[in-house]
Amino acid sequence: MWYAGSMRTPCTGRALVLGAILGFFGCGDGDSKPTPRERWSAVEAEAWYAGQPWIVGANFVPSTAVNQLEMWQADTYDEPTIDRELGWAADLGFNTMRVFLHDLVYEADPGGFLDRIDRFLAVADRHEIRIMFVLFDGVWNPFPVAGPQPDPIEHVHNSQWVQSPGAEILGDLERHDELEPYVTEVIGRFQSDRRVLAWDLFNEPDNPNLISYLEVELPAAVKAPAAEALLRKAFAWARSVGPTQPITAGVWQGEWEDPAALSPLNQLMLSESDVVSFHSYARAEVVAELLTDLRQYGRPLLCTEYLARSGGSTFQTILPIFEAEGVGAYNWGLVSGRTQTIYSWISWVTMDPAAADPWFHDVFYPDGTPYDPEEAALIRQLTDR
Repeated sequence: MWYAGSMRTPCTGRALVLGAILGFFGCGDGDSKPTPRERWSAVEAEAWYAGQPWIVGANFVPSTAVNQLEMWQADTYDEPTIDRELGWAADLGFNTMRVFLHDLVYEADPGGFLDRIDRFLAVADRHEIRIMFVLFDGVWNPFPVAGPQPDPIEHVHNSQWVQSPGAEILGDLERHDELEPYVTEVIGRFQSDRRVLAWDLFNEPDNPNLISYLEVELPAAVKAPAAEALLRKAFAWARSVGPTQPITAGVWQGEWEDPAALSPLNQLMLSESDVVSFHSYARAEVVAELLTDLRQYGRPLLCTEYLARSGGSTFQTILPIFEAEGVGAYNWGLVSGRTQTIYSWISWVTMDPAAADPWFHDVFYPDGTPYDPEEAALIRQLTDR
């Protein structure tokens, strides 16, 4: 199931299709210059997807990290915890994790950051887990600061999570090009690495942060066009280094049924992604409708965020749909920890311990005990673990 080896021919569409069919993963051997590529055709995307197992996993940050900076900075990179917690994920049958990077870690220490990514991938590979990396993020604190991170605010969901890039760069279109080396060097370093499953360029780029940072967030009339401009460049930068893995950016709000009525940002995401990714924290009947809406775009589907137990998005109701429909699935959260995502989004307003009854996200207690043994049993059943 795990790809090995590389192809020494340029990363043409024919090579990508052949590689997916024959079980190879990658073009180039690390000594040749990467060949820029275009968006995959639908045939190429389907061929890649046909070569994968059912893609199933979680959004992952180790329980000892409060945000992306704390996960990746040298002083707080916690490999023993990462190793232990990915082992619990593998025991459930999870074969992939979606993991957020951050431009400030690259800016402060490019070589060290890339080496830590490599070490992280080695740990994940030992557990037969492949990684979807996320490069930019439009959610929560718009003013990230490198260095020691603050402790979580008690009873608040993702209280110290930070955007990437921060508002001062995102809102200034003339500064967007400062981010090109971050994108090209990270993706370029791992552009034919079998341990990387996919590249997710920008998480919820136009999220208005209505219940958290609305008073200091970029206005929607500024943020959405700025995010669209950066994402358009990010697609070009990513393709310039010829990654053999698919590139995507996930739709998360708005209507997707009518291609003619898409927002500019959704139109960009759906027209430029090699595979279609999306978020949905909705109930099963809504999810089924969304799959119908998204199938028309003719690409494999990956749900890169779901699971909101108090809202009716549960493993029992949603994961069997994704398994039956052949949709890749990443729930939010693995181990309860400093991100405090066992609390619901409304905890930003209430700061109430009851916002974690039931747990909103996450699967395990910090000692590796499943929050709900019936959930764990269902996941193992569906992954044939």
